[in-house]
Amino acid sequence: MEGARAAVHPLPYTTYQQAIEQETARFAEVVEDVDPATPVPSCPDWTVADLTRHVGSLQRWFSALLTRLVQEQPRSREVELGLPDSAHEYPRWVASGIPRVAAVLRATDPQAPMWAWGEDRHARFWARRMLFETLVHRVDAERSVGQESPIDPVLAADGIDEFLVNLPDAHLFVPAVARLKGDGETIVFQCATPDKSLGEKWRMRLDADGFRLQPRTADGEPSGERTTTVRARAADLLLLVYGRRSYREAAFDVTGESATLDRWFAHTAF
Repeated sequence: MEGARAAVHPLPYTTYQQAIEQETARFAEVVEDVDPATPVPSCPDWTVADLTRHVGSLQRWFSALLTRLVQEQPRSREVELGLPDSAHEYPRWVASGIPRVAAVLRATDPQAPMWAWGEDRHARFWARRMLFETLVHRVDAERSVGQESPIDPVLAADGIDEFLVNLPDAHLFVPAVARLKGDGETIVFQCATPDKSLGEKWRMRLDADGFRLQPRTADGEPSGERTTTVRARAADLLLLVYGRRSYREAAFDVTGESATLDRWFAHTAF
């Protein structure tokens, strides 16, 4: 899957710092007092306890990586979690980690080179990754209890970019990604506002040797017969690429071959 990649355009590092704190606090608030055995529909076979343990554990692991500025892929994810004995204590355990995560992010130079499994081999990769792990799982937690709160459209657009830029390297933990191939088809994901004006877009080309994010080009380029386009609000697109929405829902304006989208989503679910 060699070839041109789109440049990584993360938001200001302080945006990630602030948003991680806010999203983590909201996550902990949502799961507080919820029966730990409550199913999480968007994460099959998971309960709220599983989801809460996952969020708290990942944040602590990411923080350990940032503290050490690791230069090689770790052989183990073993870190000191301080996990409570009772799942009922997990929400407070997640919330209690917020000051530590914030301190690590403040102390870290976002430009510092370090190992990362994705495109951006700098410390800022992990802050960006931590935000969208937490944000999407906040949505998972809300859905499990019948709640919903908005996703900032600027964060959502950046989350789509983060997902698609790094997706070709996600085969390390999502093996199906390596089997996503095609014959020159292109999928376009494009943000749209409520008044139907169009914003940022990403073009993914599927070839015999894999798929790749195409370089950014000017608006108005010809679509081509083998192009499938999905347009929606940034928040809806973010949840779509993460497999939390279906492109068949009314929120999405789709043109082109649905079979191409079916193949895409069959291989890219996190």
